[in-house]
Amino acid sequence: MLKIQVGHSYFLRYDRKQWERGKPYPPLATLQIAALLRRMGHEVSLFDAMLAEGVEDYAPSLAAASPELVVFYEDNFNYLTKMCLSRMREAACRMIGEARARGARVLVAGSDASDHPEAFLAAGAHAVLTGEGIAALMALVDRLERDPAIDAAAWTEGLPGVATAAQGDTRLIRLGVVPPDPRISGLPAWDLVDIEAYRTLWMERHGYFSLNMAASRGCPFRCNWCAKPIWGNHYNQRDAKDVAAEMTFLKRTYRPDHIWMADDIFGFHIDWVTAFAGHLAESDGSVPFMIQTRADLASERMAKALAAAGCAEAWIGAESGSQRVLDRMTKGTKVPDLVAARRRLGAQGIRVGFFIQLGYLGEELEDILATRALVRDAAPDDIGVSVSYPLPGTKFFEEVRAQLGSKTHWDESDDLDMMFRGAYDTAFYRDVRDVLHRQVLAQLAGDGDALDTAWDELVSREREHRSERPTPFVRIAAGS
Repeated sequence: MLKIQVGHSYFLRYDRKQWERGKPYPPLATLQIAALLRRMGHEVSLFDAMLAEGVEDYAPSLAAASPELVVFYEDNFNYLTKMCLSRMREAACRMIGEARARGARVLVAGSDASDHPEAFLAAGAHAVLTGEGIAALMALVDRLERDPAIDAAAWTEGLPGVATAAQGDTRLIRLGVVPPDPRISGLPAWDLVDIEAYRTLWMERHGYFSLNMAASRGCPFRCNWCAKPIWGNHYNQRDAKDVAAEMTFLKRTYRPDHIWMADDIFGFHIDWVTAFAGHLAESDGSVPFMIQTRADLASERMAKALAAAGCAEAWIGAESGSQRVLDRMTKGTKVPDLVAARRRLGAQGIRVGFFIQLGYLGEELEDILATRALVRDAAPDDIGVSVSYPLPGTKFFEEVRAQLGSKTHWDESDDLDMMFRGAYDTAFYRDVRDVLHRQVLAQLAGDGDALDTAWDELVSREREHRSERPTPFVRIAAGS
């Protein structure tokens, strides 16, 4: 048996926007790994960075745990970990150094580490596990248990999907993207989490308490800006009865008022959602929940099935009101689908949010105004707005790679800086974001025309914010 500490480096306080938003969730994937290691017979502790004051909280946790092995396993259900947020990477590197200084073996896994293993190896990690990394993690743990004094080189030798450093060079036996590992199963190690700390913050900020779950891993769709360093295009859905049992457990044990289903795409199949609703009804286990989905999945039957299961809110990756931008993204949806999905879900009493993405390749003023029209016509209950972020491993990243300068990532999620030559500068996109948010609020208040003047002002000064050499629009087939 080994003493193992699992942890992650997403400090909510290091992300101003998310701290102000005040909706923290426990690190679900990290807790799944903790549960797996326990089933292997090891003594497991947790460092949960989410609500910590900062990196300074890590040393006391490390001293108390005295682990032989530290596994920094980022929560890949938290979409923000797909980005290289520099404050989180810096925190991870400091913690790696502290763990090494106490003589622990250190492993790192996560989206950023998979894309840039050299940064974490340079900080002192013995190895970086690329992708989900379950098979490699289990092999490394077994080797260390058999021989706690094993040489570091021998410990990691010959394992695919493991990056190591030798004489300053990163070595990696590449492993193609693999499906979600079936050994991640059962309940996450919820007992390791300070649930009451999460409850307190939620109640202070919002007056209710939310926890998180995931009914699936991965996404089969192929939007060309979406990075998939963990599962690629694989998609694995859990048994509906099993997911219902987990929701029932959370309801009875921790009494959340709300559940965030952290799936990239929830439900997917109407029959699955119908079965899920049935199992919840049998156990009286339903808790109002929120999901992410796609417009082309939100049929009338799906909307009814979601409502029957207790879905209270659905967020749709709308991205743009311009069909040519959606096609350029290979999104696979049509603008009318977005309006129809919003209406079908709304008719079932489900609150609807739209994710909007500004500044994609070739987007021009007419496309931005088409997005304004989409928000007007669909009238979502809320929106989340960002600018296009080039994530490594995507077609989008490859198209703008030559334009990326010294700023290759954001410091925090509210950075919203353009990192390539869009049609406009960062300031203009921030202004568009603000006016879109104000438009939604005005529409909810019954005054949809209140922002006409603000839009006119934006249009009148758009030339002041033009980029000198925007990336040209190139029309491609939606399936390419």
